[in-house]
Amino acid sequence: MRRSPGGRSTAEPLLDDVNKAIIEQLQQDGRRSYAAMAAAVGLSEAAVRQRVQRLLDAGIMQIVAVTDPLRVGFRREAMIGVRVSGDTRVVAEALSALPEVDYVVITAGSFDLLLEIVAEDDEHLISLINDHIRALPQVRETETFVYLRLVKQTYTWGVR
Repeated sequence: MRRSPGGRSTAEPLLDDVNKAIIEQLQQDGRRSYAAMAAAVGLSEAAVRQRVQRLLDAGIMQIVAVTDPLRVGFRREAMIGVRVSGDTRVVAEALSALPEVDYVVITAGSFDLLLEIVAEDDEHLISLINDHIRALPQVRETETFVYLRLVKQTYTWGVR
């Protein structure tokens, strides 16, 4: 079972070769038309539309506009390493609820969690760290890595 973005359990559909090909098509161009994908994978446009919807509903993929936050009005982006005491899953869920946190990973390494933060400016970042992240009683330490420039960000790794 897989949890969809809405939190409900869903049976994960089989990722057959056609679904994998559809995903790869969308990773190359998220605006690719159903007709173009249909021609590429050998199905009807309606069948591709249906498969895409099933992949979306199951939480296997999302189709979104990916931007460079520093170029669309947010002046500060950072990765924050967090060390916690207790259950890392509880802290991860709490931090995931913050709208400025766009990425949360539970890790096995020198940090228990890695967070990616998008903030309006340095004051906003300081407020997030002090008032929201370090304010959680289970948070022992944080280390902030401020992004200076986004050099590479891709989502074209394909599927296995």
